[in-house]
Amino acid sequence: MTTQTTSPQTPAKEPAGSTAGLIGIPPNIGRALATGGGILTIISTFLAWTWTSAFPGDLTFYGYPGGLQVLVLIGGALTTLFGLSSYGVKGLRWLTPAGADSAIKLAALAAFATAWYTIIAISSKLGGLANLEPGGWVVAVATLAALVGSLSLPFQRPAPDPYDPDDTAWEQFRHQRRYDVTVVKAAFASGTTKAPAHKLPAYAEILVIVAALALGLTVFTYGIGTEYDEQFIGFLITAGLGFAAAAKAGLVNRLSALTSKHRNVTMIGAFVAAAAFPFTQSDDQYATIGVYILIFATVALGLNIVVGLAGLLDLGYVAFLGVGAYTAAMVSGSPSSPFDIHLPFWASALLGAAVAMVFGVLIGAPTLRLRGDYLAIVTLGFGEIFRITVLNMDGTSGPDITNGSNGISSIPNLNILGFDFGQEHSIAGFTIARFANYFLLMLLITLVVVIVFRRSGDSRIGRAWVAIREDETAALAMGINGFRVKLIAFALGAALAGLAGSVQAHVTYTVTPEQYQFAHVVPPNSAFLLAAVVLGGMGTISGPLVGAALLYLIPAKLQFLGDYQLLAFGLALVLLMRFRPEGLIPNRRRQLEFHEEAEAPTVLSKAGA
Repeated sequence: MTTQTTSPQTPAKEPAGSTAGLIGIPPNIGRALATGGGILTIISTFLAWTWTSAFPGDLTFYGYPGGLQVLVLIGGALTTLFGLSSYGVKGLRWLTPAGADSAIKLAALAAFATAWYTIIAISSKLGGLANLEPGGWVVAVATLAALVGSLSLPFQRPAPDPYDPDDTAWEQFRHQRRYDVTVVKAAFASGTTKAPAHKLPAYAEILVIVAALALGLTVFTYGIGTEYDEQFIGFLITAGLGFAAAAKAGLVNRLSALTSKHRNVTMIGAFVAAAAFPFTQSDDQYATIGVYILIFATVALGLNIVVGLAGLLDLGYVAFLGVGAYTAAMVSGSPSSPFDIHLPFWASALLGAAVAMVFGVLIGAPTLRLRGDYLAIVTLGFGEIFRITVLNMDGTSGPDITNGSNGISSIPNLNILGFDFGQEHSIAGFTIARFANYFLLMLLITLVVVIVFRRSGDSRIGRAWVAIREDETAALAMGINGFRVKLIAFALGAALAGLAGSVQAHVTYTVTPEQYQFAHVVPPNSAFLLAAVVLGGMGTISGPLVGAALLYLIPAKLQFLGDYQLLAFGLALVLLMRFRPEGLIPNRRRQLEFHEEAEAPTVLSKAGA
């Protein structure tokens, strides 16, 4: 059986197991064309693309890129770096541990798509191709040449990931050994006899993680701060295809290996990077989006316990967010509340989590003996029952508790130990406003939820959840009390959602029944929460956080599409699930479920060796 793996490529000889590209150009010529096109793309971004500043971003300058040119520059730089790495350039081979050819294709496509989108937008907005300057024509030819050259490269299978957080130490050792054998075989097949690269020292690995977190903060800040519609669409194209290129090159797997090895450092660094976000903003506009993203992400992480770990399909989870929000609103001192109570925040937050947990137990106790679609239908019904109940508690259709469709309004800002979250404050010379204050508070809540998720997943009950998810019948046969285990997951997930809801009530000033529907244009809602978990990666910590950030940010930025907003958003989700069904940041078990046919030949051949 032939092992289809990747290795450091040399232009003179293709690795064993590779197949022909899409066009008939020899791979060596195609690689040179792609690399040269990438270099020319970089040069073209320093030229003027149009003669007038009427197009957003002002692409009329020579000497430095601006607007969409920056995104094309990134695509061209990735194409060039991956191309040079395929030639074995010293110091760049670490960029492509799983092979460069597929990464070159995606990087060239990113530069081509962004550049040609810009050219089409210029022509459409300004009235024809006559408005292009020489730089616009150069980038069109350069990106097309790079794409054509990349399509001649062979298709290759990436090497498996050497680490996985879900593996035991023995499984990680065995997988690392198989990975090293694969790389050595591929090196001999490609005409090189170099052994796998030596492991980095611990401090260097930590520096790589810090650099990756800083890059993530930069990308998020750039995306959330895009000034015009064309720039955000170009950002989506470049960021999406750039991430895919990094994944094909093996950089994502390599980074996952480092983060799983230094989990505490990664978690602390991630939250430090997130805490720095409000200080990168000049006003409170984007901090508003940031705090809503954190609320959405925290609730999605709580749902990940129910769906990702325990395997229970819950379509009414947003109701627990509403329970926490209404509970906190009623005891916040709001004049709309029927109770003349004003508890401190810590008490209202704990009360919101406790009431949501009680509702989770009350709903889960009679329904968790159901499985699959039946359980999903019951939970969907609970979500609608909650919304209709609070809608009818208006003093006319029922008791006067929630003010019906008007909700509970005028919820006061939090004041914790004299720190008023509704006022501006100066910290280390930076001024942070209301939403930035709530962003930092919500970040602490998110940290608590992450710690709870991590400790629960690593515990005995967490392993029982995974066993129930994988095969409930087998888990019951092994002595696991399935009903009790699922009820704990349901209650814990509900409590975390209630905790996030207690902060949401103060951030939004008002809680109304319309905020907690199954499907709604603006997240969070049950449909978007479930999509965030599946899109990001079920059963992981970072997956739902990333998925929730994307699912909140993209619709907020696509409002200019009007009625076509959800259509474009839906198409993007379909494409993502088609090409990466395991999610953006999956664990290895789920990755193997979707790509078993790609991994099996490699593993079998190595076992046979």
